[in-house]
Amino acid sequence: DAHEGLKAAITRVVGATWQRCRVHFMRNVLAHAGRSGRRVVSAFIATAFAQDDAEAARQQWRRVADQLRPKVPKLAALMDAAEPDVLAY
Repeated sequence: DAHEGLKAAITRVVGATWQRCRVHFMRNVLAHAGRSGRRVVSAFIATAFAQDDAEAARQQWRRVADQLRPKVPKLAALMDAAEPDVLAY
């Protein structure tokens, strides 16, 4: 669902940002979390989705990424790159 042509067309024609599917994003993230860390990582990321507004969601997203960065840097980097698309409103 991240086809670059579709993303460009949505921006040009509709004038909206593209929102990445949370389910597909979580599948990508959990592949980096390891079997034993999946529940914790999933719960951490879910806290960003539970925020009341976009700014609070972005701030929580960054806090979660920063907490994960020392132990799982690839996962944090994935969160950094995906933030605008996953948190699009």
